[in-house]
Amino acid sequence: MRILLPTGEATAGVVRKAAEGFDADVVVTGEIAAFLTPEKLQGLVESGDYDVVLVSGMSTASFASVEEETGVPVYRGPRHAADLAMILPLLGKVALSRDIPADELFAAERRDAAYRRLSTLEDAAEPEIILRGTKIGGGSRMKVLAEIMDAHRHPALRAAVEDFFVRGADIVDLGFGFDASSSDVGRCFAALDGIEGPLAADTQDPALIRAALCRADLILSLHEGNIPLVGEEVAAAGVAAVVVPGAAGLAANLRAAQDAGISALLADPLLQPAGSGLVASLCEFSDAGVPLFFGAGNVTELIDADSVGVNALLAACAHEVGASVVFTSEHSDKTRGSVAEMRRATEMMAAMGEHPYPKDLGIDLLVLKEKRRRREPLPAGEALDVAPAPDAFTPDPAGNIRIAVDGGWILVEHRGTVYQGRTAAALAAALLEGGCVTRLDHAAYLGRELARAEVAVQFGRSYVQDGPF
Repeated sequence: MRILLPTGEATAGVVRKAAEGFDADVVVTGEIAAFLTPEKLQGLVESGDYDVVLVSGMSTASFASVEEETGVPVYRGPRHAADLAMILPLLGKVALSRDIPADELFAAERRDAAYRRLSTLEDAAEPEIILRGTKIGGGSRMKVLAEIMDAHRHPALRAAVEDFFVRGADIVDLGFGFDASSSDVGRCFAALDGIEGPLAADTQDPALIRAALCRADLILSLHEGNIPLVGEEVAAAGVAAVVVPGAAGLAANLRAAQDAGISALLADPLLQPAGSGLVASLCEFSDAGVPLFFGAGNVTELIDADSVGVNALLAACAHEVGASVVFTSEHSDKTRGSVAEMRRATEMMAAMGEHPYPKDLGIDLLVLKEKRRRREPLPAGEALDVAPAPDAFTPDPAGNIRIAVDGGWILVEHRGTVYQGRTAAALAAALLEGGCVTRLDHAAYLGRELARAEVAVQFGRSYVQDGPF
């Protein structure tokens, strides 16, 4: 297959290196590859004998006329020349697009293929427990259980439960503290009437467990102190239960729960926080004859580290010990987003198949760091060191502007009008159109601050105008 690779002066070296070993012509068409015109490309195609053309993924022109005139297909290559080495070996093996950049297309195809595999595996799994259609154990994907602590005091319980299901929870657990009453439990479950997903009740109080049996699909947690009091009632209600070691030990409490007639059981050996026995507690996760419950939230909440990587590693640990349900929570600001992160992490583990590592699966948890650096050529020309920004401040005659973020929105106030948007570009355009900015230095300042606000929204961070990020 003979390939034409038109490129710009700035990226020619990168493209030539990527094309080594392929039957390809690398032709410099100008300073910037994305500025290639259909007329120029047609002349290049007609001057050689090519089977396919890969133009820059940054190109915005339509090359349909070139295909019509020459009969040679013209596809979008990657947006960044550094990704070309990844794309060229796939030519002829996967379908390229005339509109979508190759790197974006392949990433989407790999992701879709991974999710198709997951769906097939989940359909074929023979579970040990089923909670409202959700498979537990038996080769099914590890399920994510998200906890709402002190559910009886939550101001918008139903919305919170629905949000957790939308963000990837398979089961939502209502936690009830020592100040909760049986009527509180009944009220909370009544407020969730009509929600189809599995719900759990997190309490060891026998009275609260009884109150939850009207709707709960899973009880957390049973031990030697409450099994004699409510074990038979849990069994009669057909509700599943998580059993913990307590003072008697996990094996003894599992036997007691089984003797009480509870048929759907999960064993929780109790994962300990990092620094307080994490590694030793992992050793307790052995075959208990029932699905294993893995309390990842006990670790994520009690370590001052970004939850994304912590959740990925904990999901890998849960996978290796054979856990069926992974518990996570978002009690603190630093763990916001953990439900979606843990769902993605469990999908990565399930997608491994015969892969030895959760890498190159089409699904990843990379958020801040890149899988590979894109090293584009640096700008050419004389380098000039710039002086520090001036300290003097000149007010814009159009007035001051206040920026804040709330609920995923960027809010910008100018003289009593609040502009609301999702992106810095949209808000900047609105401010300019509204005549809110007249000085170039003010416009540059707003661009910086709006970009910081957009990043804060994207990553769920707080934002303070003029403050450190």
